[in-house]
Amino acid sequence: MSAAPLRLGTRRSKLAMAQSGQVADAVRELTGRPVELVEITTYGDTSREALAQIGGTGVFVSALRDALLAGDVDFAVHSLKDLPTAAPEGLTLAAVPRREDPRDVLVARDGLTFEELPDGARVGTGSPRRMAQLNAWARQLGRRIETVAIRGNIDTRVGYVTSGELDAVVLAAAGLTRIGRLEPVTEFIDTDAVLPAPGQGALAVECAARDTALADALARLDDPATRAAVTAERSLLAALEAGCSAPVGGLAEPSTHGSGAHQVTELRLRGVVGTTDGTTLMQMSATGGLPASHDEAVALGRELAEEMLAKGAAGLMGERAL
Repeated sequence: MSAAPLRLGTRRSKLAMAQSGQVADAVRELTGRPVELVEITTYGDTSREALAQIGGTGVFVSALRDALLAGDVDFAVHSLKDLPTAAPEGLTLAAVPRREDPRDVLVARDGLTFEELPDGARVGTGSPRRMAQLNAWARQLGRRIETVAIRGNIDTRVGYVTSGELDAVVLAAAGLTRIGRLEPVTEFIDTDAVLPAPGQGALAVECAARDTALADALARLDDPATRAAVTAERSLLAALEAGCSAPVGGLAEPSTHGSGAHQVTELRLRGVVGTTDGTTLMQMSATGGLPASHDEAVALGRELAEEMLAKGAAGLMGERAL
């Protein structure tokens, strides 16, 4: 029986298949068992509506989770930024593998960087978080951009630029890296300019909580530093979502101070909320000791969210284009 293939549930997109294929290879190596990909179509894949209108996070996840709970697949791979922050009943987040580059990238015509885009440039993104920060960045440069809501896979989005329909699009670096498509990138956007979505660049490997043997095997794929960072980011998101409907960006990174025996590693969490037109943007950070537990990582995120809400983050609601 031990040679029975493990069934890995995945979305059908080229990116999802690439991500799942990489995890499948690692699981085969770990367990010695064959792994087969089971393609599942989610509501987010079939709907043509804007993501913000159909619910944003979760729309790519629920069909995979239903398949897990029904026993149709043994485990599933998600882009972690797509996961709702509430923990699902009956499922366990067995592993968060080492994170890919969390930054956003610009794909622009004529090799342009963001600062070289002309006034009034049309920039495509389906993300209110990106819209808020890109509009604010353009304002700092004394110019204006027009953010255009787009959907579709990576090839579709890049195609808006090559066809001349848009001057630029903004995508996640991790997705382009995983499918080997970095050549159209004209700029890796510094996180000082645009903070990524909480969990961006990380994968989530989920299985049924009842399958403890599989959960234990998958746990060997876990990267504790990545898990601590994304836990803090998602805790920030959860606390801000409860009190604020404005777009949220967040990134936690280890920072090291001192040298030798006095070297101390901390976790620095930055968060941003703003109005999608970029007129108001609030960015704050909190630094704590490297979390030794899930609860410590959650506490860092909640602490920063409380500071941001106390400074008026909740007042930024109402500008989100729904």
